[in-house]
Amino acid sequence: MNVATINNLTVRYGAKTAIEDLTADIPEGCVGLLGPNGAGKTTLLKTLMGFLKPAKGGGSVMDCRFDTQGLRIRQLTGLMPEQDCHIPGLSAVEFVAYAGELAGMPREQAMRRSHEVLEYAGLGEARYRPVETYSTGMKQRIKLAQALVHGPKLIFLDEPTNGLDPDGRDEMLALVRDISHGKGVNVVVSSHLLPDIERTCDTVIVMANGRVVEQGEISTLKQVAQKQVAVELRIASDEFVSALEARGARLLSAQGSHYRFALMDHEDDIGRLLFETAKASGAQIRGFHPALRSLEDIFLEAVQ
Repeated sequence: MNVATINNLTVRYGAKTAIEDLTADIPEGCVGLLGPNGAGKTTLLKTLMGFLKPAKGGGSVMDCRFDTQGLRIRQLTGLMPEQDCHIPGLSAVEFVAYAGELAGMPREQAMRRSHEVLEYAGLGEARYRPVETYSTGMKQRIKLAQALVHGPKLIFLDEPTNGLDPDGRDEMLALVRDISHGKGVNVVVSSHLLPDIERTCDTVIVMANGRVVEQGEISTLKQVAQKQVAVELRIASDEFVSALEARGARLLSAQGSHYRFALMDHEDDIGRLLFETAKASGAQIRGFHPALRSLEDIFLEAVQ
């Protein structure tokens, strides 16, 4: 089941086209919106929440049209923006409660819920401090808390690890993973960082130049259409590579003594092929295994 559907969407800023004829489905679960800076990811999120009006096309989020029902979508969803969105002078608990009230919650319920989500985000002991005194990591956490305060079934996270140190990044990704896989909340993570998407998401939508260039389950996209094998030699050997290519293989990548080859489709006994080639070329094989594409491979192939 899809939480959002986008059909032939075009979004412009004046004469500049930021998104062009984009079609995609966002399924339930944790979905990564992956692309380089300037690919149109933030523009897409703003459009899905009704902040920007499409020049062409449309679609829906949580069964609401994002071109005409933006206010309702913002009540049903949460947004963790890339830029800071704090109100100076407010404590964390006041700020998050205010976000809940903006989503339509009664003040008493919003305040109670604010305490709960701040505790969940790891800010329980700092909840009464003014937000402007927070560190970068704490400000990222409070942005996550305000996106969750009203109990949405779908949240959009725009570069959630922006500016975090390694420990803070690990903690944020663990929270995102728990929200999507432990709390039953659908999550869209927009990021240009491949490891963040791979650690948190099950499905990915790859964008470049305002278009979708690849989409699907990460596990499915990693599979290759032809037989591929990763081989580690004891010592790098050009002779081994040449001998294997003479038997119909194609070298895909080489890093030191680690190689990846595409094999002929009819090749069944891969081990025999490799060891015969090693013997003939004087190489020594330390190990081999069937190869899968990495998320980096998928991304580079898509944007190029």
